[in-house]
Amino acid sequence: MLKINAERLNGRISELAKIGKIGETGVSRLAHSKEDKEAVLKVKGWMEEIGLTARIDDFGNLIGRWDAAETADQKILMVGSHIDSQPYGGRFDGAIGVLGGLEALQTMKENNLTPSLAIELAAFADEEGSRFNKGLFGVRGILGRLEDGELERKDKNGVSRKEALLEFGCNPDKFKESEYDTSRISSFLELHIEQGPVLEDKGEAVGIVTGISGPLWLTVELTGLAGHAGSVPMPMRQDALVGAAKVIIKLNELVKEIPGAPTVGTVGNLEVFPDSRNIIPEKVTFTVDLRDIDEKRRDEIENALHRELDEVSNENGLTYNIREDTRNEPRFCSEKIMDIMRAESKEMNLQPPELMSGPFHDSLAMSYVCDYGMIFVRSKAGISHNPKEYSSPEDIALGTDLLYRTIVKMAAESTNENSRADGRVSHE
Repeated sequence: MLKINAERLNGRISELAKIGKIGETGVSRLAHSKEDKEAVLKVKGWMEEIGLTARIDDFGNLIGRWDAAETADQKILMVGSHIDSQPYGGRFDGAIGVLGGLEALQTMKENNLTPSLAIELAAFADEEGSRFNKGLFGVRGILGRLEDGELERKDKNGVSRKEALLEFGCNPDKFKESEYDTSRISSFLELHIEQGPVLEDKGEAVGIVTGISGPLWLTVELTGLAGHAGSVPMPMRQDALVGAAKVIIKLNELVKEIPGAPTVGTVGNLEVFPDSRNIIPEKVTFTVDLRDIDEKRRDEIENALHRELDEVSNENGLTYNIREDTRNEPRFCSEKIMDIMRAESKEMNLQPPELMSGPFHDSLAMSYVCDYGMIFVRSKAGISHNPKEYSSPEDIALGTDLLYRTIVKMAAESTNENSRADGRVSHE
């Protein structure tokens, strides 16, 4: 029997999906956009309705806080995810983690459970990274892990991150005021749709995440020489698009060299200049998304890709440069948190598979400052970042119920060897 209110939870998910709605089932809420702000304010209102103290910080994060005992050094159990989306996204990605967390805290309050450590519910800004080609912005911001030049990054319309933040109502000059003393953060929990086919293949509604593959994001620029498509002989061409095509095909081959390995590589964005039917392409810029749970194997593929770029450039009279946008090693979940999830799953008569996450999440950034745990909810056909993305109300409710039970347990006992979290749950 569920302890959370499934109807209330799924009602909020449906209501949030109306903001930035595209088509019948899709959502487009790009980071720091008007739609993103409207969604943040909607969830902020729900936080305040259940008695959380809610604020929007200068990174654009929405944080709802439930204070425990009035002590200056109280630890924080953080829960959450994100509500920004891809430009052609679905209504569950990230949102179920925020609204599931909201439902879990509301259920605790309704059952008169009072934690003795603070609990914060976060809707982190720009997890997706689709607008400014650099994700996990808000969560990295509060941890003091932003990189040089991030405010100068521009979207496809020429709007800089700084301009977008100012329009959103944030003040980048006050970032320091929104950073956390990370020693106060005890643990982080995140509920998310799987975005893959494993749970559906195994016939299970919920899974326990064991870790997150390390993402490497690169932007590659190949430059050749423009010329008339009708007059430049083929042997004399310096066609940047031909070179890019060869590199992209090689990437696809490299990530499939070891059968059964979880390695994945994707070129998701490609820009051609001057982008004319009868002009030989002079410049091509494309993105590389390379991920693996084995960091050494991922780095070997990266080196092989560099060798391919050298060879292709020499063969086609091209030059190239590479910009590294993101590089993270794989990060593994806390065994202690997973043990709690395993025990609570058993109480629920669930047998959740344990699986790695190929996509990165806000948990990836949080893993550098505290223990973390993740729960996955089954995705129909493994589809995500697509309006066809779907997780059933029943599955979402089960995942949220496991999240609720995990929060209650973690608020009742220490889950960190260094005693970062020393709390208990009491009945008022």
